Amino acid sequence: MGQLITNSDLHFEHKLWEKEILFWKDEIASFQNRLDEIEEKWTNDKVLVEMGQFQNQFILHKGKMEKLKNEIEAHEIRIAGQLMANEDAIDRVALKYHQDMREKMDIQRSIYTDLKKRFFSFLSAYM
Repeated sequence: MGQLITNSDLHFEHKLWEKEILFWKDEIASFQNRLDEIEEKWTNDKVLVEMGQFQNQFILHKGKMEKLKNEIEAHEIRIAGQLMANEDAIDRVALKYHQDMREKMDIQRSIYTDLKKRFFSFLSAYM
């Protein structure tokens, strides 16, 4: 027989994701500060275009983070309802939803890591 997955297990993972999203938000704010510094130093069109591309990517990433955060909160509400009904074991539909969210987080983590690498390369060239 398979392992019993509880709502408490999912709640724990949600909390980890929420903290990761908060970290990303803080990091992007710091990255924006670096872009502001570059904007003060450079007038080269190539640099400014590249800087604008990063600003757009940061905006897109923040939007995706907000969407993921909302999905986590919605799932937390479902978990809370089940716990109030004394049902700690998760049903298959909720588990599938959680697994899909996990995949979305993994994809976003990979995209964000790539963005950071490219941004640090940009910073090293123009700071």
